[in-house]
Parts: sequence; structure tokens; C-alpha cells
Amino acid sequence: MDSEDDTYYYSSDADEIPSDYCNSGEDDDNMVAEDDEADGPRKQEQDFDVLKEPVIRRRQEKEITEVSTVLAISKAEATVLLLHYNWRACEVQDAWFADEEGVRKSAGLFEKPVVELPKNRTSCSICLETCSFRVMRWACCGHPFCSECWGNYIKSSVQDGPGCLMLTCPAPSCGAAVGQDMVESLASSSSDKQRYSRYLMRSFIENSKNIKWCPGTDCEYAVEFSGGGGAGGYDVCCLCSTSFCWKCLEDAHRPVDCETVAKWVFKNSSEAENVTWILAKTKPCPKCMRPIEKNHGCMHMTCGRPCNFEFCWLCLGNWKHHNAETGGSYDCNTYKNREEAKEADDLRERAKKSLDRYNHYYERWAGNEVSRKQALKTFHETQTEYMKTFGELQAETEPQLQFITQAWLQIIECRRVLKWTYAYGYYLPEHEKTKKQFFEYLQGEAESGLEKLHHCAEKDIHDFLEEKCSPEKINNFRAKLTDRTKSTRNYFENLVKALENGLEDVSSQEDCSNTRRRRKAQRAD
Repeated sequence: MDSEDDTYYYSSDADEIPSDYCNSGEDDDNMVAEDDEADGPRKQEQDFDVLKEPVIRRRQEKEITEVSTVLAISKAEATVLLLHYNWRACEVQDAWFADEEGVRKSAGLFEKPVVELPKNRTSCSICLETCSFRVMRWACCGHPFCSECWGNYIKSSVQDGPGCLMLTCPAPSCGAAVGQDMVESLASSSSDKQRYSRYLMRSFIENSKNIKWCPGTDCEYAVEFSGGGGAGGYDVCCLCSTSFCWKCLEDAHRPVDCETVAKWVFKNSSEAENVTWILAKTKPCPKCMRPIEKNHGCMHMTCGRPCNFEFCWLCLGNWKHHNAETGGSYDCNTYKNREEAKEADDLRERAKKSLDRYNHYYERWAGNEVSRKQALKTFHETQTEYMKTFGELQAETEPQLQFITQAWLQIIECRRVLKWTYAYGYYLPEHEKTKKQFFEYLQGEAESGLEKLHHCAEKDIHDFLEEKCSPEKINNFRAKLTDRTKSTRNYFENLVKALENGLEDVSSQEDCSNTRRRRKAQRAD
């Protein structure tokens, strides 16, 4: 790896988090990722660098210089050859030494002009004006055109897009290359030169095997990936806070593979199964039927007075049945057929069942994404407002309040993972019942732990923002939130590991099934 100041080193699981929490360092130009504190969310180390424009240009210039030196040609000619061979320097050198004449001909680098150069005054073939020799310009082919026509020709080509990188002489049927040196000297405006230079830089990245542009909106950073994409996956985080999969450029989706994500994204975009109506902004309270709007991240909803009914936003079930502490069993994540088809060959019923199943997984996939974005928003509010108020009111220093930051980092990452597990669950074969049960058990345990952590971090903290509390109460909250952060992290580590292993380890299935049965029995009692 280059050691330039504009190279950044990151761990993979950061998700739209400010750089202060992704990395440590003296300044923005030299940041190196470090391991999180013991109580923080563990991140999978990845080998990838986020590159700024100066680094990219230095690498590009280095490659041009090497080819120029080895082949004993100008940098402009070396650039033309690299563009012709898609920036494969080794291929350029091999082809050049094998057949220099053939390479020159195919790339448009003629050694001698194909026409006789003008000696005094000549006519421009574009504007048909007779011009002095001093204002005439030509490529290696020798076809002369006036400087003004060259400028207009280059301007038009650059404005048409990246195709200007393969610009050739404007003479009919002439394939002589027009390189960067001619563009720099003949372009009529600095904006055209800058645009051409940017196209050149982007082509360098787009033809690289290990570097890709960040897909973030208006982002100008590139990410170099040197990992193997094994247990750590391909998830990376750019400086612009965009977290994405380096392999497929979709949103970060570890531990779900790119093929599953591609199928899921395509299915969601299909108009035949457009279920955006499912995600209406309100849902009726299961008890009083009044419309309820979800304005917080966790799924625990409470209807207003006089109803006060507590229910789950996803399944609309009684929240008591989701809480193991009250004898409930968290099984909201488990899909249940709501209506058995009366006849196996009833097409209408089968279609409804299929859509109903898709509805189940899509709503939970989208619901967790909404909760993740809300958690991210709350995280920023916590850093800018709540932490300051908490510290001043309770006389706590910033290091003492890091347990709150670590809890929110864990929540944001777990919401992302949980979202993609529903895409995974949708494509899990129905006939593999043991794997399906094992997956739903791990998913349910992880989701249950996450809901407790999210509720604690989101709502319990308000007790400390209104009045001074005793040190004992603060310590109890710290211990509770820290413990739930750790337990949630462990749940999700088990879930991620199981999915990456293809749910092969199902030996504990009987134990988890017994646990569920005991919980249901307790609820029945």
C-alpha cells in the first residue's frame, strides 16, 4: 500500500458513521483504524483503502512514467497506449516488444506523417480558411487544421463524454491519436482541460482490478480492496459515509451473499409485486383501531390514552408475548401461513399465499432499514445534544459516557445485518426445515436482544436528561446498557457466523427448540 497522506484505512462494518467513530488519527489526511474498546461493537478487519484524488493521480502518473521509460517514448504516447490497452501496463509492454509497428498502427501512433507538412500557408480543411503555418496544428499523421478549429473539435468531443479519451484526427478515415498533450495545448477553455483530465483519471480507476469508485452520491473517492472476501465479506465504508459491498456495489449486506441480494433487489423493483402500500406511515392499533405513527426506531409501540395498548409494530401482536421476562416468546420473525389453501390446485390461493409470504419478509426487511436510518439520526442527536446534557446534568465526563456511543454503534450495525437476514430467509428453501428452524431461532434471539438494547438506549436515557440522578442510578443504567450491548453483539456474531457457514452447524437445533417450547409453556401457564 502507498503511504501517502491521502490514503485512508478503515474497518469494514462502519455504516454512515462520522469518521471520528470509524477511525482514530491526528487529522483527516492520515487516519488509521484501530480496534474498538472492549465494550464496543467488534468490527471485522478488512484490507481496503479509501483513496483521494491526489493519490489516484500520483499512481496514474507513476504508471505512465514507467511505460514511457521502458518503451523510450513520450508520456503522451505512453498514455495513448495505456488507454488503448485499458491501463494494462504488462500487456502494453509485451505487445510493444513483440510487434512495435503493429501496436503503433492499432493505437494511432504513426512514426512519420502520412501527408506532407505545410511549409508556408495552407488551407484548413474544416473552416476552409487560408491560414499561416504558425497557426496550423496537426497530430502525428500531419493533417493540418487551424488552432481555432482544433479548439472547437476538442471542446465538442470533451462535452460528448469519456469517448474523448479515444480522440483521433478529424480528417476523414484518419486514425491518428490525439493525446493529452494536444488537448492541453489546443483546448479552448480550462474547463475542457479539467474535464478531459477527470475522464482520464476515472478511466484509470474503472479499468483497475482492485479499485472501484464509491457509489455514493457526488462522491469522488475510490476504494482499493486487497482482501479475499472470505469471512469478512466485501463490505467497505467510504469517507463520504457510504457503506457498500465492494464486489456488487449494493448497500453493505454482510453476511448475505451478492447473488441473494441481487435477486432480492430485482424482486423488490418488480412492478408485479409492488407492495409499497404495506409500508404506509400509519397502522391501526390492534385494540382500538386508531391510526398509529411510528416515530422512534424500536418496534415496541404504545397507543395513546385511554387505550395504552402495547404492541409490536411489525406483527401487531401483544408486546407481552414478545418479552421473555413476562413469560412471552419472541417469535415475530417466524413466518406463519395465515390461511391454508383449501385446494392444492387453487391458483388464486397459491398466489395469495406467495404474496403474503413475500409481504412478511419485505415488511421486516424495509422496517429494519427505516429503524436503522432512525437510529442513525438519533445517534447524531445523541452526540450533539444528549451527551452534552447528560454530562452537564449528571457530572459525567465524555469518556464515562462512551458506553452510550458504543450502544448506538451496535444498534446501527445490527439493524443493517438484521435487515439482510430477512432477504436471506426469503430464499431459504422451505424443504430444509432443520436449517430454517435453526435460522429463525438465531434470528429471533438476535432480534429480541436488539429490541431490548434499542429500547434501553432510546427511551431509558431520557430519565437522565431531565433531572439530576443518584450515582447508583447512573451506574445501574450504565451496567444495564453495557450488558445489553455485549449480549446483542454476541447474538449477532452467532447469527452472522451461522449464515456465513451456510447454517451447517445445526447440532444445537434440538436445544433451541426445547427452549422455545419451554417459553411457550411458561406463557400458557
